[in-house]
Order: sequence, then C-alpha cells, then structure tokens
Amino acid sequence: MSEVADNIRTAANLLAATSDTPRLDAELLMAHALGIERQALLLDPGRYAVPEHYANLVARRMGQAPMAYILGYRDFWTLRIEVGPGVLIPRPDSETLVEACLDFARREREAGWPKRVLDLGTGPGTLLLAVLSEFPQATGLGVDASEFALAYARDNAEELGLAGRTVFRSGDWGEGVDEQFDLILCNPPYIADDEMLMPDVADHEPAEALFAGADGLDDYRRIIPDLPRLLAPDGLAVLEIGATQLISVSKLAEDAGFAVRCRKDLGGRDRALLLTGAR
Repeated sequence: MSEVADNIRTAANLLAATSDTPRLDAELLMAHALGIERQALLLDPGRYAVPEHYANLVARRMGQAPMAYILGYRDFWTLRIEVGPGVLIPRPDSETLVEACLDFARREREAGWPKRVLDLGTGPGTLLLAVLSEFPQATGLGVDASEFALAYARDNAEELGLAGRTVFRSGDWGEGVDEQFDLILCNPPYIADDEMLMPDVADHEPAEALFAGADGLDDYRRIIPDLPRLLAPDGLAVLEIGATQLISVSKLAEDAGFAVRCRKDLGGRDRALLLTGAR
C-alpha cells in the first residue's frame, strides 16, 4: 500500500466519529492537499507523496469544521461554488429548485423564458448562477443582506463566466427592488430557533441564514406578501421549504393569491414550492 493510501485509511478511521462519510472526506482532503481532483488521486495514489499539511486538514475536520469550508468550495448542480466561513453552504436538496425551474420552462412556457431572474437571499450566488447556466438568454439580480456573501457571489459569477449577466446587490429581501421578474428564487432561513442541528452546521454556518423564529416561518411571512409586486404576470416563484412546512407555507402563499404546487427532493421530502397566478 502506498504512503498516500495508508494515510487516507488512517484519516478515515480518525474521521469515523465525526463524519458520516469518513472515507470520502479523507480522499477529498488528500486531493485538496495535493491540488488535484479526487478522480486523479484514486487512479494512481502511488505517484504522490503525502503533503505535510494533510494532517492539519484532517484535524480541522475532526474538529467539526465543514468540508466545504476546508476545501473552499461545494459542487452544486454542474457548478463549483466557492464558499467560506460566514457563508451558507449549498445543499444537494436545493438542486430540486433548479430542476423545478427547468421542468416548468419546458412544459409551460415558450422558448426564451425567463428573461429576468431574481434570487432573494442569494448567498454565494448558488441558485441564481445554477439557473442562469441553464437559461443562456436570461440575466439575473441576486440580493442578500450579507456583503460578505455577496463578495463570494461576485467571485463565483466571475469564475463561472456569468459576471456579465448578473448584478448582486445588498438588500433586505425585496425592499428597494422595483422591477418585475419572470422567475423568482428564494431559499430563506426556515429552521425554528430551538431546533437542534449537527455541530458542523450549528457551530460554523451563519445563524442568520439558518434560523427564522419560533416556528421557522418569520422570513416567509415577510417575503411572500411582497412577491405579487415583484413577479411578472406569467412568472414563477420557487421557494425552498423545510420538510414539514408544506401546509403552513402554502397557506401563506394562497393568502397572497398564488396557486401552489410542491416538488419533492430525491429523498421524497417536500422541498420546493412553485407559486404562480398571483391576483
């Protein structure tokens, strides 16, 4: 067994108490330390020497630091999204919103839709950039209250070749936005204040991007009533929800005049609400 393979095996054993995917984490950390992709590492681990700082990376992960913060990125959809401490890490479940947009466009709108996209609470630009990568005719506005997150969003747009089609702006949800959009995306905070989270989330990711009051609905109560003003007549708004929030968030949307549909994620959980037809 090569030195690299032996170190990966040792690291995986050490990470077993911290991670649900210790072997994968150990491999990704080694690839990161070597400056290569994981696939290249797995093809021929014997050609590499173990970097000195690999042990430090493993120690950070043992201390519950999120993998995405250690690596500096999280792969989402077909994109690599740069992230770091203080920025919400993209989740695979959120890809459900992108899938919903593509299906809606294919089944219910003519080619060329959407032209304008709004992403409320854009974070590092995750949803907006993923959607724009699929709709080359569209341009987008991303709004976030965190200037720190917006800096990541602008860097990601530049790195992905989408800077010319995006504008990122500091703001409090839709306040100050005075145009209408064909497509509105939003993944707001929706976790109840007293809900327990895993340490790598609770101790590292920004609380303001996770928690939303006693029932997790505070931000929906602000966002949804403002959507009729922001959404074009033939528009679609797609909101991420928690797995138990279908009834409560749907009620807010119906009270605002929307027809509501739900799309489940790959785990079969309610994940994306599709809002159309505001009066």
